[in-house]
Amino acid sequence: MKKILALAAGMTLGVSLSTAQAADPVTIQLKWVAQAQFAGYFVAKEKGFYKDAGLDVTIKPGGPDVAPPQVIAGGGADVVVDWMPSALASREKGVPLVNISQTFKKSGLELTCRAETGIKKPTDFKGKTIGVWYGGNEYPFLSWMSKLGIKTDSSPTGIKIIKQGFNVDPLLQKQADCVSTMTYNEYWQVIDGGYKPSQLVVFKYEDEGVATLEDGLYVLEKNLKDPAFVTKMAKFVKASMKGWDYAKSHPDEAVKIILAGDTTGAKTEKDQKRMMGEIGKLLGAADGKLDVKDFDRTVATLLSGGSDPVITKKPEGAYTFAVYEAMK
Repeated sequence: MKKILALAAGMTLGVSLSTAQAADPVTIQLKWVAQAQFAGYFVAKEKGFYKDAGLDVTIKPGGPDVAPPQVIAGGGADVVVDWMPSALASREKGVPLVNISQTFKKSGLELTCRAETGIKKPTDFKGKTIGVWYGGNEYPFLSWMSKLGIKTDSSPTGIKIIKQGFNVDPLLQKQADCVSTMTYNEYWQVIDGGYKPSQLVVFKYEDEGVATLEDGLYVLEKNLKDPAFVTKMAKFVKASMKGWDYAKSHPDEAVKIILAGDTTGAKTEKDQKRMMGEIGKLLGAADGKLDVKDFDRTVATLLSGGSDPVITKKPEGAYTFAVYEAMK
């Protein structure tokens, strides 16, 4: 009997140890603060999807002083959420980021202008003042201006750029004629700031044919040489996509989870519900697989910068389907 009990105890201990060992740690660095833009990851963690996959996931919110490429290059994360223009520019500069999954199929980036400025079409930007986000978010705008042949040097026939904070104050305070906004966030800040849609002229990058891929998952190229890492990322992406599916089907619950994860307390339920609805319009397929045509379109846009392109040559090895194949 003692031998049986000892054997049973040993088996229990073995199961406990194997369970503990199965919980592989994963740290993901977000591009911005906790909000519905990243609902899938927070939902996957809260609903236990990561735990069920044998993962112990830490979600690190971003902010105005957080650059995901720098974080992962410094060993502060295993995977980051970034826009492809930023990731490809970083890759060319020596941080070998590789896209393993593409969360957003469409771009939410736009320019929102005051109608009273007389701006009706992109060529009317000449001589105007425009707010642009930097820290990697400026690349799509600069490529667009290069395509239009509009200089960004504050010359009379060019435009003056204001390095915009992550708010719409320059437009509300009439310091800028147009500001950068996202369909799911800052545009609504303009509306909440007192403007009616009829008082605004909005240029969506998607409609202008200059959209580039936004939120995707990126890792360092060297880590993909480790089969165990690829397997871990496959579990992470699959669980994350499950989180996104749940968030789309249960937006109200997803918003509550997001609000619980917002340590700043700055988000409101109204804002996040609105954001969750807009985010749903941008999401891609449930498997998170990158469409090569979208990649090629983004690269072509970034290369079309004339004398000052975002990237100087077509990147090689900037995406992989190894994680997607491992998910099967």
